[in-house]
Amino acid sequence: MAITNRIACSDRKIQRVVMPFGLLVSAVILFALPQPNLFTVQGFPVLAYVAFIPVFLLVRLVSWKTVWLYGLLYGVGSYCLFTYWLATFHPMGIFVISFMYGFYLMLTFPLLKAADSLFPKRGWLVQWVVWCGYEYVKTLGFAGFHYGVTAYTHWRWTPLIQCADIAGVWGLNALIVFTSAWCTAVIVQANRTAAGGGFRAAVRMIPAAVKTHALSACLWCAVFVAVLVYGFVSPVDYSQDKTVTVALVQQNSDPWVGGVNAYRRDLDTLMRLSDEALASDPAVQLVVWPETAFVPRITWHYKHLYERDKFELVEKLLNYIDAAPVPFVIGNDHGVDGYTRSGSYDVVDYNSVLLFRPGENVVPPQPELYSKMKLVPFTEYFPFEKLFPKLYQLLLNGDTHMWEPGTEAVVFDVGGLKFGSPICFEDTFGFVGRRFVNAGANAIVNLSNDAWSKSPACQYQHLSMALFRSVENRIPSVRATASGQTAIIDPNGKITAMAEPFAQTYLTGSVPVRSMDKKTLYTRYGDYAGIFFAVCAGILLVLGVILKIARRGCADVCTEKNTDC
Repeated sequence: MAITNRIACSDRKIQRVVMPFGLLVSAVILFALPQPNLFTVQGFPVLAYVAFIPVFLLVRLVSWKTVWLYGLLYGVGSYCLFTYWLATFHPMGIFVISFMYGFYLMLTFPLLKAADSLFPKRGWLVQWVVWCGYEYVKTLGFAGFHYGVTAYTHWRWTPLIQCADIAGVWGLNALIVFTSAWCTAVIVQANRTAAGGGFRAAVRMIPAAVKTHALSACLWCAVFVAVLVYGFVSPVDYSQDKTVTVALVQQNSDPWVGGVNAYRRDLDTLMRLSDEALASDPAVQLVVWPETAFVPRITWHYKHLYERDKFELVEKLLNYIDAAPVPFVIGNDHGVDGYTRSGSYDVVDYNSVLLFRPGENVVPPQPELYSKMKLVPFTEYFPFEKLFPKLYQLLLNGDTHMWEPGTEAVVFDVGGLKFGSPICFEDTFGFVGRRFVNAGANAIVNLSNDAWSKSPACQYQHLSMALFRSVENRIPSVRATASGQTAIIDPNGKITAMAEPFAQTYLTGSVPVRSMDKKTLYTRYGDYAGIFFAVCAGILLVLGVILKIARRGCADVCTEKNTDC
């Protein structure tokens, strides 16, 4: 008897500790593997369909007292593994992101458990809605972050991503996450039916559980087929469109590292590569340099001669562009005299895109200008410096470049190519691309710098999100990056050309000039699908609480009257 009791106690300990830990580790790994990762930049997208089974099982298995802790550990572990490259930028970066998502999931896991508790028969469906709502909500606000959104795992599966022009990434997101919720429902029912008969008994019960959930599986299959068919019939034909040829320059360096000598070196490299691109293709009509490819403030240093060496670099750059045969789009740390956020009168900096037209606005420099609106939280923008002065100072002491956000989605026009220029992080947000298109853009020209990461996975994760902006709005995109992935993307999200990463090189290609007479549903209505899931999740959980209270009240009345309810 004593031995039997010890075995039973051991089994309970395994269920309480070992199983939850195993599910947690599995969940963390399955979160990272479908995306571009440390092992392959292509990712393993098929794993996305089962990635959240351990999550949904875990919240059922653990207690209310510990479910929040597992949410914290899952968030921290997932983003440490997924965005490991942030440690290259600054240890503070990976610390902030991982614990921020640890906090988000610390709140989300109890909601998932509540869904299961409040809806005993259909809790898995509510969990699906809650998770889809969470993935949308996490992209909102100052700290919004699209990295890790499930739909981006399918960036190479061109037919499946075409539905993004209807519902953005959120429709595809729901389609993928559903399979994890459904499989969890089957596993849970098979285990309940086995009634403690062990693993083998539960496996034997799976066919019966699948049969019970056959209708929902058939509905999912019908939707999946419909999405796939739409993916084959919906791509736009742009073969007859007028084109503009662009040259995208990739200098393969982090422009912020090294001071004035590095600025001089990078300028020479950028000019050399631009000359080579122009010589290789006389049809080039626009040259694009990456984000802050030229760091010294062009208009400010031209006006102020406080730093002679930087003024000379600015003068060299302007003379080069003014003699060029085509316009140049340049990323620059644009500075103006004004009042900073702290209230002092100083140089106010913007992360900007400057369009120079030789012979028109180069000398003196009066470029057409766009300033980044959606800045990277904590490393480019922190609006709570007065509320958290110590944290703000800690950020300033790190490798950060704090800028003021721009306010207007400026659209440039070169040869009929009307383009918006989201800067780096901005092209991971659907609403930013949509804002440019609604302002008149028929193309996206993105300027990025991921060179600091020294990570192919980081660059491909960025690319995987950027190409969705083309599908959502049915416009072409080009990306000029410091070290990769410099690419040309057609209006259907297909990468038509890409430069070799981590090399000093350039990429030339034709970009179709799209007619924007007919806008997509996503362009017109934005992230309505994401909002739908977030709102539905809240309504369902509140409704579940109300119903539970009502059922409890009914049960109390029946008990008092000694009748059956």
